Amino acid sequence: MDLRIFTEPQQGADYDTLLTVAKAAEDLGFNAFYRSDHYLRMGSGDGLPGPTDAWITLAGLARETRTIRLGTLMTAGTFRLPGVLAIQVAQVDQMSRGRVELGLGAGWFEQEHKAYGIPFPKEKFGRLEEQLAIITGLWETEVGKTFSYDGTYYQLTDSPALPKPAQAKVPVLIGGHGATRTPRLAAQYADEFNIPFASLEDSEKQFGRVRAAAQAHGRSPDDLVYSNALIVCTGKDDAEVARRAAAIGRDVEELKANGLAGSPAEVVDKIGSFEAIGSSRIYLQVLDLDDLDHLELISSQIQSQLT
Repeated sequence: MDLRIFTEPQQGADYDTLLTVAKAAEDLGFNAFYRSDHYLRMGSGDGLPGPTDAWITLAGLARETRTIRLGTLMTAGTFRLPGVLAIQVAQVDQMSRGRVELGLGAGWFEQEHKAYGIPFPKEKFGRLEEQLAIITGLWETEVGKTFSYDGTYYQLTDSPALPKPAQAKVPVLIGGHGATRTPRLAAQYADEFNIPFASLEDSEKQFGRVRAAAQAHGRSPDDLVYSNALIVCTGKDDAEVARRAAAIGRDVEELKANGLAGSPAEVVDKIGSFEAIGSSRIYLQVLDLDDLDHLELISSQIQSQLT
Protein backbone atom coordinates (compact mmCIF):
# COMPACT_ATOMS: atom_id res chain seq x y z
CA MET A 1 0.00 0.00 0.00
CA ASP A 2 1.38 3.36 -1.12
CA LEU A 3 0.56 6.24 1.25
CA ARG A 4 0.66 9.78 -0.10
CA ILE A 5 0.14 13.16 1.56
CA PHE A 6 -2.72 15.27 0.22
CA THR A 7 -3.20 18.91 1.28
CA GLU A 8 -5.99 21.47 0.89
CA PRO A 9 -4.13 24.83 0.83
CA GLN A 10 -7.23 26.88 0.01
CA GLN A 11 -8.23 26.37 3.64
CA GLY A 12 -5.31 28.61 4.65
CA ALA A 13 -1.66 27.93 3.81
CA ASP A 14 1.11 29.87 2.12
CA TYR A 15 3.91 28.47 -0.02
CA ASP A 16 6.39 28.24 2.86
CA THR A 17 3.95 26.09 4.84
CA LEU A 18 3.44 23.79 1.86
CA LEU A 19 7.20 23.55 1.33
CA THR A 20 7.69 22.58 4.97
CA VAL A 21 5.05 19.84 4.70
CA ALA A 22 6.40 18.56 1.37
CA LYS A 23 9.97 18.36 2.73
CA ALA A 24 8.76 16.63 5.88
CA ALA A 25 6.78 14.14 3.79
CA GLU A 26 9.86 13.47 1.66
CA ASP A 27 12.12 13.00 4.68
CA LEU A 28 9.58 10.66 6.30
CA GLY A 29 9.51 8.40 3.25
CA PHE A 30 6.11 9.20 1.77
CA ASN A 31 5.96 8.55 -1.96
CA ALA A 32 4.20 11.74 -3.03
CA PHE A 33 2.96 15.18 -2.03
CA TYR A 34 -0.29 16.26 -3.61
CA ARG A 35 -2.41 19.37 -3.33
CA SER A 36 -5.89 20.46 -4.33
CA ASP A 37 -6.53 23.06 -7.03
CA HIS A 38 -8.89 25.60 -5.47
CA TYR A 39 -8.93 29.36 -5.03
CA LEU A 40 -11.57 29.71 -2.32
CA ARG A 41 -11.88 28.31 1.19
CA MET A 42 -14.72 25.89 1.82
CA GLY A 43 -16.74 26.14 5.01
CA SER A 44 -16.18 28.61 7.82
CA GLY A 45 -13.04 30.65 8.45
CA ASP A 46 -11.17 33.42 6.68
CA GLY A 47 -8.80 31.34 4.56
CA LEU A 48 -5.87 33.58 5.44
CA PRO A 49 -3.32 34.21 4.05
CA GLY A 50 -5.26 33.46 0.85
CA PRO A 51 -5.04 30.94 -1.97
CA THR A 52 -1.98 29.68 -3.77
CA ASP A 53 -1.92 28.42 -7.35
CA ALA A 54 -1.43 24.67 -7.69
CA TRP A 55 1.04 24.64 -10.57
CA ILE A 56 3.07 27.61 -9.34
CA THR A 57 3.34 25.78 -6.01
CA LEU A 58 4.42 22.54 -7.67
CA ALA A 59 6.99 24.39 -9.79
CA GLY A 60 8.58 25.76 -6.64
CA LEU A 61 8.48 22.38 -4.91
CA ALA A 62 10.01 20.75 -7.98
CA ARG A 63 13.20 22.74 -7.38
CA GLU A 64 13.22 22.44 -3.59
CA THR A 65 12.60 18.70 -3.21
CA ARG A 66 14.63 15.77 -4.48
CA THR A 67 12.70 12.51 -4.67
CA ILE A 68 9.05 12.93 -3.74
CA ARG A 69 6.49 12.82 -6.53
CA LEU A 70 4.27 15.87 -7.02
CA GLY A 71 0.72 16.20 -8.29
CA THR A 72 -2.82 17.49 -8.06
CA LEU A 73 -6.14 16.07 -6.90
CA MET A 74 -7.54 17.42 -9.15
CA THR A 75 -6.47 20.26 -11.46
CA ALA A 76 -9.68 22.06 -12.39
CA GLY A 77 -10.28 21.93 -16.13
CA THR A 78 -12.14 25.24 -15.93
CA PHE A 79 -9.04 27.09 -14.71
CA ARG A 80 -6.73 26.54 -17.69
CA LEU A 81 -6.76 26.09 -21.42
CA PRO A 82 -5.57 22.59 -22.32
CA GLY A 83 -2.67 23.70 -24.51
CA VAL A 84 -1.40 26.00 -21.77
CA LEU A 85 -1.82 23.30 -19.13
CA ALA A 86 0.15 20.84 -21.27
CA ILE A 87 3.02 23.36 -21.35
CA GLN A 88 2.81 24.04 -17.61
CA VAL A 89 2.82 20.38 -16.59
CA ALA A 90 5.62 19.49 -19.02
CA GLN A 91 7.76 22.35 -17.71
CA VAL A 92 7.21 21.43 -14.06
CA ASP A 93 8.02 17.81 -14.95
CA GLN A 94 11.30 19.00 -16.43
CA MET A 95 11.96 21.16 -13.36
CA SER A 96 11.41 18.14 -11.10
CA ARG A 97 13.43 15.79 -13.34
CA GLY A 98 10.43 13.60 -13.99
CA ARG A 99 8.43 13.53 -10.74
CA VAL A 100 5.10 15.08 -11.79
CA GLU A 101 1.66 13.50 -12.09
CA LEU A 102 -1.47 15.17 -13.46
CA GLY A 103 -4.83 14.70 -11.84
CA LEU A 104 -7.41 16.41 -14.03
CA GLY A 105 -11.08 17.00 -13.29
CA ALA A 106 -13.92 18.97 -14.79
CA GLY A 107 -14.08 21.66 -12.08
CA TRP A 108 -17.13 22.04 -9.85
CA PHE A 109 -16.93 24.83 -7.25
CA GLU A 110 -18.97 27.60 -8.88
CA GLN A 111 -18.48 30.09 -6.06
CA GLU A 112 -14.71 30.28 -6.52
CA HIS A 113 -15.20 30.94 -10.22
CA LYS A 114 -17.46 33.87 -9.39
CA ALA A 115 -15.02 35.13 -6.77
CA TYR A 116 -12.12 35.33 -9.22
CA GLY A 117 -13.89 36.02 -12.51
CA ILE A 118 -13.33 32.57 -14.01
CA PRO A 119 -15.94 31.42 -16.55
CA PHE A 120 -18.01 28.50 -15.26
CA PRO A 121 -19.37 26.73 -18.34
CA LYS A 122 -22.55 24.69 -18.20
CA GLU A 123 -21.04 21.77 -20.12
CA LYS A 124 -17.90 20.82 -18.22
CA PHE A 125 -17.59 17.09 -18.84
CA GLY A 126 -17.39 17.42 -22.62
CA ARG A 127 -14.68 20.02 -22.16
CA LEU A 128 -12.78 17.67 -19.85
CA GLU A 129 -12.88 14.93 -22.46
CA GLU A 130 -11.43 17.26 -25.09
CA GLN A 131 -8.80 18.54 -22.64
CA LEU A 132 -7.59 15.01 -22.00
CA ALA A 133 -7.40 14.29 -25.72
CA ILE A 134 -5.45 17.50 -26.35
CA ILE A 135 -3.01 17.26 -23.45
CA THR A 136 -2.11 13.63 -24.08
CA GLY A 137 -2.06 14.25 -27.83
CA LEU A 138 0.38 17.13 -27.48
CA TRP A 139 2.72 15.10 -25.30
CA GLU A 140 2.56 12.05 -27.57
CA THR A 141 3.28 13.97 -30.80
CA GLU A 142 6.76 13.22 -32.08
CA VAL A 143 9.28 16.04 -31.96
CA GLY A 144 9.38 17.70 -35.36
CA LYS A 145 5.73 16.93 -36.09
CA THR A 146 2.68 19.06 -35.36
CA PHE A 147 -0.61 18.45 -33.58
CA SER A 148 -4.02 19.72 -34.64
CA TYR A 149 -7.41 19.24 -33.03
CA ASP A 150 -10.86 20.32 -34.10
CA GLY A 151 -13.29 19.85 -31.25
CA THR A 152 -16.53 21.36 -30.07
CA TYR A 153 -14.84 23.46 -27.40
CA TYR A 154 -11.17 23.66 -28.43
CA GLN A 155 -9.35 23.97 -31.74
CA LEU A 156 -5.59 23.71 -32.20
CA THR A 157 -3.88 24.23 -35.54
CA ASP A 158 -0.36 23.00 -36.33
CA SER A 159 0.87 23.14 -32.75
CA PRO A 160 4.57 22.29 -32.42
CA ALA A 161 3.48 20.26 -29.37
CA LEU A 162 6.36 21.48 -27.26
CA PRO A 163 7.79 21.30 -24.66
CA LYS A 164 7.89 17.61 -23.84
CA PRO A 165 7.80 16.31 -20.24
CA ALA A 166 10.93 14.72 -18.79
CA GLN A 167 9.02 11.46 -18.33
CA ALA A 168 8.18 9.37 -21.33
CA LYS A 169 4.66 9.17 -19.88
CA VAL A 170 3.32 11.59 -17.28
CA PRO A 171 0.86 9.60 -15.15
CA VAL A 172 -2.70 10.89 -15.61
CA LEU A 173 -5.25 10.54 -12.81
CA ILE A 174 -8.99 10.68 -13.34
CA GLY A 175 -11.45 10.31 -10.52
CA GLY A 176 -14.95 10.75 -9.25
CA HIS A 177 -18.24 9.07 -8.47
CA GLY A 178 -19.94 9.19 -11.89
CA ALA A 179 -21.30 5.80 -12.91
CA THR A 180 -20.92 5.93 -16.69
CA ARG A 181 -18.91 8.73 -18.28
CA THR A 182 -16.20 8.88 -15.61
CA PRO A 183 -15.26 5.17 -15.90
CA ARG A 184 -15.25 5.51 -19.69
CA LEU A 185 -12.83 8.46 -19.57
CA ALA A 186 -10.63 6.64 -17.07
CA ALA A 187 -10.52 3.58 -19.32
CA GLN A 188 -9.45 5.72 -22.26
CA TYR A 189 -6.97 8.14 -20.68
CA ALA A 190 -6.06 7.31 -17.09
CA ASP A 191 -3.07 5.59 -15.57
CA GLU A 192 -4.79 5.80 -12.19
CA PHE A 193 -8.39 5.99 -11.05
CA ASN A 194 -9.06 7.79 -7.78
CA ILE A 195 -12.27 7.92 -5.80
CA PRO A 196 -12.39 10.67 -3.17
CA PHE A 197 -14.02 10.38 0.25
CA ALA A 198 -16.06 7.27 -0.52
CA SER A 199 -17.14 4.32 1.60
CA LEU A 200 -15.77 0.84 1.11
CA GLU A 201 -19.00 -0.18 -0.60
CA ASP A 202 -19.06 2.78 -2.99
CA SER A 203 -15.36 2.40 -3.74
CA GLU A 204 -15.77 -1.26 -4.62
CA LYS A 205 -18.69 -0.50 -6.94
CA GLN A 206 -16.82 2.29 -8.70
CA PHE A 207 -13.63 0.27 -9.09
CA GLY A 208 -15.76 -2.46 -10.65
CA ARG A 209 -17.26 0.00 -13.13
CA VAL A 210 -13.81 1.27 -14.11
CA ARG A 211 -12.46 -2.24 -14.53
CA ALA A 212 -15.43 -3.14 -16.75
CA ALA A 213 -14.95 0.03 -18.79
CA ALA A 214 -11.24 -0.70 -19.24
CA GLN A 215 -12.02 -4.18 -20.50
CA ALA A 216 -14.64 -2.81 -22.90
CA HIS A 217 -12.02 -0.32 -24.17
CA GLY A 218 -9.58 -3.15 -24.87
CA ARG A 219 -7.32 -2.55 -21.87
CA SER A 220 -6.47 -4.91 -19.10
CA PRO A 221 -8.20 -3.62 -15.95
CA ASP A 222 -4.94 -4.23 -14.12
CA ASP A 223 -3.24 -1.58 -16.25
CA LEU A 224 -4.73 1.04 -13.93
CA VAL A 225 -3.84 1.91 -10.36
CA TYR A 226 -6.93 2.14 -8.12
CA SER A 227 -6.74 4.61 -5.26
CA ASN A 228 -8.73 6.39 -2.56
CA ALA A 229 -8.49 9.83 -0.98
CA LEU A 230 -9.47 9.81 2.70
CA ILE A 231 -9.11 12.20 5.60
CA VAL A 232 -6.68 11.02 8.26
CA CYS A 233 -6.71 11.76 11.99
CA THR A 234 -4.70 9.47 14.24
CA GLY A 235 -3.00 9.67 17.60
CA LYS A 236 -1.06 7.68 20.16
CA ASP A 237 -4.11 7.66 22.45
CA ASP A 238 -7.74 8.77 22.52
CA ALA A 239 -6.87 12.20 23.88
CA GLU A 240 -4.46 12.89 21.02
CA VAL A 241 -7.02 11.75 18.44
CA ALA A 242 -9.64 14.02 20.03
CA ARG A 243 -7.23 16.96 20.05
CA ARG A 244 -6.42 16.53 16.38
CA ALA A 245 -10.10 16.15 15.47
CA ALA A 246 -10.97 19.33 17.39
CA ALA A 247 -8.16 21.21 15.62
CA ILE A 248 -9.85 20.60 12.26
CA GLY A 249 -13.39 21.06 13.56
CA ARG A 250 -14.47 17.44 13.15
CA ASP A 251 -16.01 14.79 15.38
CA VAL A 252 -13.96 11.67 16.13
CA GLU A 253 -16.76 9.20 15.49
CA GLU A 254 -17.66 10.91 12.21
CA LEU A 255 -14.03 10.74 11.14
CA LYS A 256 -13.89 7.05 12.00
CA ALA A 257 -17.03 6.43 9.94
CA ASN A 258 -15.97 8.46 6.91
CA GLY A 259 -12.18 8.43 6.96
CA LEU A 260 -9.10 6.97 8.60
CA ALA A 261 -9.22 7.87 12.28
CA GLY A 262 -8.37 6.49 15.68
CA SER A 263 -5.28 4.67 16.84
CA PRO A 264 -2.59 3.64 14.34
CA ALA A 265 -3.84 0.06 14.65
CA GLU A 266 -7.39 1.13 13.78
CA VAL A 267 -6.14 3.06 10.77
CA VAL A 268 -4.02 0.14 9.56
CA ASP A 269 -7.02 -2.19 9.83
CA LYS A 270 -9.23 0.17 7.84
CA ILE A 271 -6.58 0.65 5.16
CA GLY A 272 -6.45 -3.14 4.92
CA SER A 273 -10.16 -3.16 4.15
CA PHE A 274 -9.60 -0.78 1.23
CA GLU A 275 -6.70 -2.88 0.02
CA ALA A 276 -8.99 -5.92 0.03
CA ILE A 277 -11.31 -4.27 -2.53
CA GLY A 278 -8.45 -3.38 -4.89
CA SER A 279 -7.09 -0.05 -3.67
CA SER A 280 -3.30 0.06 -3.73
CA ARG A 281 -2.78 3.74 -2.97
CA ILE A 282 -4.26 6.07 -0.34
CA TYR A 283 -4.06 9.85 -0.47
CA LEU A 284 -4.13 10.94 3.17
CA GLN A 285 -5.96 14.26 3.42
CA VAL A 286 -4.06 16.21 6.08
CA LEU A 287 -5.89 19.39 7.11
CA ASP A 288 -3.74 20.72 9.97
CA LEU A 289 -0.56 21.60 8.11
CA ASP A 290 1.19 22.90 11.22
CA ASP A 291 1.04 19.49 12.94
CA LEU A 292 4.15 17.79 11.58
CA ASP A 293 4.10 15.36 14.50
CA HIS A 294 0.99 13.89 12.87
CA LEU A 295 3.01 13.06 9.75
CA GLU A 296 5.78 11.52 11.84
CA LEU A 297 3.28 9.30 13.68
CA ILE A 298 1.70 8.17 10.41
CA SER A 299 5.12 7.36 9.01
CA SER A 300 6.45 5.49 12.04
CA GLN A 301 3.29 3.70 13.19
CA ILE A 302 1.20 3.24 10.03
CA GLN A 303 3.35 3.46 6.91
CA SER A 304 5.97 1.23 8.50
CA GLN A 305 3.40 -1.56 8.82
CA LEU A 306 2.20 -1.27 5.22
CA THR A 307 5.45 -1.19 3.27
